[in-house]
Amino acid sequence: MTREQYILATQQNSLPRTEHPQFYPVGIYGWRKRCLYFFVLLLLVTMIVNLAMTVWILKVMNFTVDGMGNLRVTKKGIRLEGISEFLLPLYVKEIHSRKDSPLVLQSDRNVTVNARNHMGQLTGQLTVGADAVEALCKRFEVRASEGGKVLFSADEDEIVIGADRLRVTGTEGAVFGHSVETPHIRAEPSQDLKLESPTRSLVMEAPRGVQVNAAAGDLKATCRKELHLQSTEGEIFLNADTIRLGNLPVGSFSSSSSSSFSSSSSPSSSAPRQTIYELCVCPNGKLYLSPAGAGSTCQSSSNICLWS
Repeated sequence: MTREQYILATQQNSLPRTEHPQFYPVGIYGWRKRCLYFFVLLLLVTMIVNLAMTVWILKVMNFTVDGMGNLRVTKKGIRLEGISEFLLPLYVKEIHSRKDSPLVLQSDRNVTVNARNHMGQLTGQLTVGADAVEALCKRFEVRASEGGKVLFSADEDEIVIGADRLRVTGTEGAVFGHSVETPHIRAEPSQDLKLESPTRSLVMEAPRGVQVNAAAGDLKATCRKELHLQSTEGEIFLNADTIRLGNLPVGSFSSSSSSSFSSSSSPSSSAPRQTIYELCVCPNGKLYLSPAGAGSTCQSSSNICLWS
């Protein structure tokens, strides 16, 4: 103990002691104490409310260690069960449905699927709207589920239909604005095939021939004006058991030098009924009938040939 400490201790012991010592209170009293208790109580109530709200949110949202609600986080990705709503764009690599249920994409306006490259540029788009289904891409293909055969493909240059049969069931048929190239056109069994151009001409061309075949019926060609059969280098061959030429003009033969031909369709009523006629050809190629006789009754100077 130092000298200074000893002096201070002896001085304190020598001081006279009073009978009633004074006490000085230490702490918070009055309105300050009440405010402190109020804030502590308010903080406790707030903590309890927050805890209750947290428990309620966890219960309502169905938070678990695997995910939240219908959202489950798995090793392969994210799994959604039930109906899900996306308010902002969704960026995914693959979308799969459950094995026992289909995948349904639904929107109040339209459903748009976009494909972009690594630079973010739009390379393909499929839009399903209320009025139409639109596809924006360089090439559009529809393939078969088995074998991957191309059933339909379309690009800027051509449209290819790879199905074995193209069937048009509309009542108005198929309308083509330009030329059509096909190796075979056939109607359904027990149905008629009709090729029609209501206001213009109908042209069928083939470098190696055009064949029209009616295996079990008639072949009829009807026109309003003239029907031309023309072969530039070959011949026109008619092969049938019976060849009939109807409505040919019939002339009458006279043995005198002033033989005349009339364009009546039957010989004179006073003459005996003529049953055999001779087929005559004018220099311009027109055909007419002349009553058959012992010799040829055709005359190139007949009025039928001159007036034709």
